[in-house]
Amino acid sequence: MKILATILILATSLMVNAQSIHGFKVKGIDGKQIDFASFKGKMILVVNTASKCGYTPQYEGLEKVYKQYKNKLVIIGFPCNQFGGQEPGSNEEIVSFCTKNYGVTFLLADKIDVKGASIAPIYQWLTQKSKNGVVDANISWNFNKFLLDENGKMIAYYPSNVKPDSEDILSRLK
Repeated sequence: MKILATILILATSLMVNAQSIHGFKVKGIDGKQIDFASFKGKMILVVNTASKCGYTPQYEGLEKVYKQYKNKLVIIGFPCNQFGGQEPGSNEEIVSFCTKNYGVTFLLADKIDVKGASIAPIYQWLTQKSKNGVVDANISWNFNKFLLDENGKMIAYYPSNVKPDSEDILSRLK
């Protein structure tokens, strides 16, 4: 009986830690607040981005997927300068680059850290199974992707080399 009670306590604590991403609010690249609670009912794809990276052309795929599925998907790019200094620009320069070169219309957040001592709270949640309930993810470069369901629960993590329009991601959106 004592073992069963211990298992129940552990299971309950995991459920409490596996909160929804809908509890987060972040600063947008335009200075306005992005409230993840406003995305209830839509899937969410979160990506750490950079303008001077070998994976930067993925902006094109992200925009294509966003336009195709925007009735049921929100994409949020989080610019990050932690990998090779590949996102050195100001918020204004990042927006200009993304709009001019890739026609980006999906949301962009303020530049943040996605790992290390100053990791943003939302990335703590995204990268730690003890918090998201699904996966531990080691962000080692730009353009890592996290897909969340309509209830803000983690579905999957994809490393940089998985393109936004890959069959694995698209099959989950259909």
